[in-house]
Amino acid sequence: MTPELLITVGVLALQGAFSEHLQLLKQASQSLPKYVQWKFIEVRDVKALSLCDALIIPGGESTTMSLVAERSGLLEPLREFVKVYRKPTWGTCAGMILLAEEANRTKKGGQELIGGLDVRVRRNHFGSQTESFSTPLDLPFLGDKEPFYGYFIRAPVVEHVLPPTTPASALAANTADTIAAPSKKPIDEIAASFASPDEVRVLGRLPVSKLTTAPGDDNMAEGRIVAVEQGNCLGTSFHPELGRDVRIHKWWLEGVMDKVERKRAMERVR
Repeated sequence: MTPELLITVGVLALQGAFSEHLQLLKQASQSLPKYVQWKFIEVRDVKALSLCDALIIPGGESTTMSLVAERSGLLEPLREFVKVYRKPTWGTCAGMILLAEEANRTKKGGQELIGGLDVRVRRNHFGSQTESFSTPLDLPFLGDKEPFYGYFIRAPVVEHVLPPTTPASALAANTADTIAAPSKKPIDEIAASFASPDEVRVLGRLPVSKLTTAPGDDNMAEGRIVAVEQGNCLGTSFHPELGRDVRIHKWWLEGVMDKVERKRAMERVR
């Protein structure tokens, strides 16, 4: 059967674990409907980004990624991709930091955010590289009870879900170590239809343990938030690409397929 639908998915390849994502994307796509032709590409410039229907921002070092993106002229196009055109975007670890509307433990002027998820993240929540760990996670959105092993390397957590109607910059204004992403509006009614007016949907939390709680933590009884979704954006604190389990990549590609099909159908009748 000749594929009827071509979907291009990019992985931001400025720094971090982009090649591992590409490998799992290719594996995950093999079990998806054959009428879709998938193309997976590395994104290092605006031209490559313009070819993409969806994007993964991988783990790595968020400050380095934002600085390289700014210097290479990619930062504003990335914001437009996520917040103006509302294309499906998934950020893992450092990528989730960049997709947050707010991030703390950050020096002013040290990094920029893309935004898209109405959350405040706490960078390096668990400490240094030597305090990295893996743990089984209960992720009901995957549709089965088999735990998913998450790898946490200098990982952030979602510290606070922000009210979706309040600009993040207003909430961050009085906090010395908190930065906020700039606001942007969808380009048209089609893009706006992929923006969720609701609060962030929590998809996963760490199991309560000595690794997940500290004095003063909010929601200690429930465990810290490590996976969230809102509109066209998905964020995970952990690195799903460092294991062999393709379930999250497959689930995300299924969502990308649905969003791309709906968007193209709306464009045809507009």
